[in-house]
Amino acid sequence: MKILNRHQVSRRDFCQLLLLASAMPLTGYAQDSQPNVNIRSLTLDKTVGGVPNDKLPLLIYQQAVPKNIANTDGYLTDLFARNGWPVQWRYQIFTFTHYHSNTHELLGVSQGQAKVQLGGATGPTATIQKGDVILIPAGVGHKQLSASADFQVLGAYPTGLSPDLYHDDPSKLAETRQNIARIAMPTTDPVTGTQGGIRQRWQQS
Repeated sequence: MKILNRHQVSRRDFCQLLLLASAMPLTGYAQDSQPNVNIRSLTLDKTVGGVPNDKLPLLIYQQAVPKNIANTDGYLTDLFARNGWPVQWRYQIFTFTHYHSNTHELLGVSQGQAKVQLGGATGPTATIQKGDVILIPAGVGHKQLSASADFQVLGAYPTGLSPDLYHDDPSKLAETRQNIARIAMPTTDPVTGTQGGIRQRWQQS
């Protein structure tokens, strides 16, 4: 399978690819949820430039894939689908600051590693690697700073939702804040299922 570089895809083509990817069959690589995975929380609740960010903490699930699993892509695909977050695309991450206002976004690293910036132009950086998962609340800015040649993430969203796309643009803040306020709380965590994860950390925010 050819790995496309997501920042080389136009917004129109990206939306078309989302529709194609949503029709792809799952791998059948069934696995249980991971209730005991180590989760880091990062609160990015201050507006930065044209990035609204959000009070819900960004969650980094470190090494969410058990070490004895050889097929990371298949494992994450089925884990996310089981918990109501089906995979919609496989690419790298855009290299410009962007965010989504109509859905939270889940990124699972299936290959390689990358350095990403979170929360906008003055936000912190993090290194993510194969087996890690990041859950990015709607409104929280993110971009890829650098990556290994084989870096790839799986992009997933709650069932029935597809992401919009906004740049760092102050003129859009009022509009996107209204969109974010309408988003329902997910009923299951994409990694831990009905235990832990967002069911604790987001409901307490």
